[in-house]
Amino acid sequence: MTYGPCGGVGADGSCEVGDFRCTFLDLPLPRWTGGRETRGPGAGHELLDLAARRPLIVSMLPAAPLDARSITECAAPLRGTVDAVLAGDAATSRVQFPPAYRARLIQDEGLRVWAGVNCRDRNRVALEAELAALAHAGVAAVHCVTGDHPLGGGRPDAQPVFDLDSTRLVALAAEYGLLVSVAESPAAPPVELRAERVGEKARAGASFAMLQYCGGAAEVAAFAANCPVPVLPGVPMIVDREGARLLRSFAAAVLPEGFTETILDAADPLAAGIDLAVRHGRELLEIPGIAGVVVAGGVAAGAEPAFAEALGEVTRALMLHAGGALRPRGPDEWIMTRPSE
Repeated sequence: MTYGPCGGVGADGSCEVGDFRCTFLDLPLPRWTGGRETRGPGAGHELLDLAARRPLIVSMLPAAPLDARSITECAAPLRGTVDAVLAGDAATSRVQFPPAYRARLIQDEGLRVWAGVNCRDRNRVALEAELAALAHAGVAAVHCVTGDHPLGGGRPDAQPVFDLDSTRLVALAAEYGLLVSVAESPAAPPVELRAERVGEKARAGASFAMLQYCGGAAEVAAFAANCPVPVLPGVPMIVDREGARLLRSFAAAVLPEGFTETILDAADPLAAGIDLAVRHGRELLEIPGIAGVVVAGGVAAGAEPAFAEALGEVTRALMLHAGGALRPRGPDEWIMTRPSE
């Protein structure tokens, strides 16, 4: 990786790969040295137009990997409640449909796609092909991440490939005319350089930053005030202990105080998880200048449809709070409505 540090830096400055200090913590902040050539936002103009009027409501799509029917089933509860779904690209070695093919399957269900692309297991030729396909498919935006180190994951039989990092991927995506977001971890060392680091990615072509969980609304507001691009903080969705364990495994994640305990100690963790996500999401949406929120969390294998239903309840409430609701008339036609309350 050329432009670090990544989002896996531990609170003590340790690297997620091994028991040693992150090499970027003792170096000057890497500066973007390339140019910035863009062809315009392409299909991303729809999201930009919405973001100019109100905060965006985005959610994950918790479909099972390599299962087109699961995409159809999990898309249904989210249709009409979100501006786009973040179709995450596995940052580890889990095999799943390529981003562009997955995007087309999701778009066929009447949802805008914010497609994730990570650099792990792809060289620059494969990455360029994927970005070209996403641009041709007309995705709303792409989320460019570096991906986990090849030492992590469960495929020792695969030849490790790691050609680019997220900052250089951003530049490529912008050249294809894609609207680009990047990830940032405000609570991970070096905390004081995180906003400035987003600025380097903005110079490469990024327009939004999606934030790793970094505490409560006050912490998000403090980072947003200094970030050079609009931010979309994450709203953690926890409905069971397995999902809680997954979120706790994120090296750079800091959940709001008492968030997990309140849910897991409740008589009905599912209802408590939905309620707390809605309340936290509303707090985030009140932050001045916030670009929107991304509702996401961990889901157990086989529980994807139920988790999608829970996500739909949260995003529906947050969409109304944001000042509007999207209702699809058809797969390719959307209207903007105002809440009747």
